[in-house]
Amino acid sequence: MTMYYTPDHEWLDVEGDIATVGITNYAQEQLGDVVFADLPKVGRKVAKAEATAVVESVKAASDVYAPLSGEIVEVNAALADDPSLINSDAGGKGWFFKMKIADKAELTGLMDEAAYKAHTA
Repeated sequence: MTMYYTPDHEWLDVEGDIATVGITNYAQEQLGDVVFADLPKVGRKVAKAEATAVVESVKAASDVYAPLSGEIVEVNAALADDPSLINSDAGGKGWFFKMKIADKAELTGLMDEAAYKAHTA
């Protein structure tokens, strides 16, 4: 399990060829109270940097981008009933989707935790 981060404040946890994707704690703090998450359909093929999900808060709606190219293999159905999981556990139970990675070489453009912390400082 290896964590990566994007400049757009998504995190991904990579295990084998599956990446679990969510938004960072920094992103959820900027959004405020999350009221809705629009998740992609399982089986959807996405390109790196493609808008894949939407998170809506009392302040704004924001796109969640695919950090890599691949196929959506699972979505977090719990978010439909309780979108506040994104606020309470952005880096855990508040994940958005899991995707099968099409090209692991795309991981080289992502940040590790130290680089992401510097990016948001």
